Amino acid sequence: MQKVFPANPLEKPGYRLEFHDEFDGNSMDDGKWIACHLPQWSSSRQSAASARFEDGHLVLSIGADQQPWCPEYDGDIRVSSLQTGVFSGPLGSTRGQHRFNRESVVREVQANRALYTPTYGYFETRLKGVREAGYHVALWMIGYEEVSENSAEICICEIFGKHVTAGTSKVGVGVHPFGDERITDDFREVELPIDISEFHVYAAEWTPTHIDFFVDNQLIRTVHQSPSYPMQFMLGIYERPKETLSQSEGRSSVYPKDFVVDYVRAYQPVNGYR
Repeated sequence: MQKVFPANPLEKPGYRLEFHDEFDGNSMDDGKWIACHLPQWSSSRQSAASARFEDGHLVLSIGADQQPWCPEYDGDIRVSSLQTGVFSGPLGSTRGQHRFNRESVVREVQANRALYTPTYGYFETRLKGVREAGYHVALWMIGYEEVSENSAEICICEIFGKHVTAGTSKVGVGVHPFGDERITDDFREVELPIDISEFHVYAAEWTPTHIDFFVDNQLIRTVHQSPSYPMQFMLGIYERPKETLSQSEGRSSVYPKDFVVDYVRAYQPVNGYR
């Protein structure tokens, strides 16, 4: 099983760096990140991320006493997540990004912000997963959704702790249509000889015709579909308490559960996409 994979150079030949955070400071850059998870369906306070900075890394964590982020619509799921945009309609409306539950309505109106919402590009992160059932970590993208049907997802990497063996780990990549009828669900977990609890590099190149997915600079999958509208980053750790309780063997009661991220980078090709 492959252990740590080194960081890539900041410069990428043929591309220009458009957005990045190396997380080498002591505080969140609020010009790049909104430190809560889909707050329009809950509240900024209830969905706030627990974040700290250690050794040049971002650490998103779930603590023992953390409350569910949106119990009315998402049960006991606990989240610590960042995003690069937020959009919602008026109070009580059904208009807003990633309306994951058909019963959900806007409970806290947001000041709409698009901090980084690209259409196409090469996106890369270096991070550690959580090797424990009931947890997963992800860097994914959702439509900014000023137009409600522009709501597909691109999963750059979605890594479940339950899918780790002595010699392999599974990495989920692909697209989900969500509310976009132009996209067909095409998501797959690719089994790789890596240890997701160590640093690895995960990336996707989103073009007008297809999306290529990479792990440690190796192409692992291509999806021949492509949303064609602005999308934002979502970066977080998620806990499903019922799943952790069902996995009594090897379950760790030690908190916090930490998701460590070395960097997030976004590039555009120097000559654009044809």
